[in-house]
Amino acid sequence: MGSVAFSPDGTTLAVAGFGGIILLWRLGTTAELPLPLLEADVNGDGVEDIQDLVLVAANFGQTGPNAADVNDDGVVDAADLIKVAAALDNAAAAPSAATLNVKNVQQWLTQVQQLDLRDATLQRGIHFLEQLLRTLTPTETVLLPNYPNPFNPETWIPYQLAEPANVTLRIYSPDGKLVRTLALGHQAAGIYRHRGHAAYWDGDNEFGEPVANGVYFYTLTAGDFSAT
Repeated sequence: MGSVAFSPDGTTLAVAGFGGIILLWRLGTTAELPLPLLEADVNGDGVEDIQDLVLVAANFGQTGPNAADVNDDGVVDAADLIKVAAALDNAAAAPSAATLNVKNVQQWLTQVQQLDLRDATLQRGIHFLEQLLRTLTPTETVLLPNYPNPFNPETWIPYQLAEPANVTLRIYSPDGKLVRTLALGHQAAGIYRHRGHAAYWDGDNEFGEPVANGVYFYTLTAGDFSAT
């Protein structure tokens, strides 16, 4: 049986349990308890949301003490934007530059528009996100070299889209026989270079069998665009 004791001022309850473990409770209303710190809660309202992301964007490039400097490195930059974006996405993996893509930025802008934010600082952040979206949107559709190359047994095939399109990638043997079709579905305009976004081939044919060693060709079809 453990023992129970109150502190002299009656504000703390101590319970001694088995194994020498002592548990402390602060008595009173929950309003008296400090809220847990949220790294991406830039505006300090107790939640990590789109307004925090907009505030980071509004202070982009600022140096010195700043609540928008999420990682406390002395400057508000892409690293801070990525950390807040990862928090909004509840990302289990480490935040990375892959977070800053056309699809995500477009979703953030849509959320902001639904909030009808009129504050001048937030409007500046919205303008920055709009500029970022334009920067991330390619001006032409391009098929890029796969990596790694040579590979065994898997490879990633990057590409970029100037406009939304249904994307299909077909892999052929040197004699022109179709080896594998990768139907990637409808894709938004953007750059698909990172492993989480580029087309992925595991080195198997349509029947799930590993292909033989050798040279292979791939053709990307996106709307009216086609390249090998």
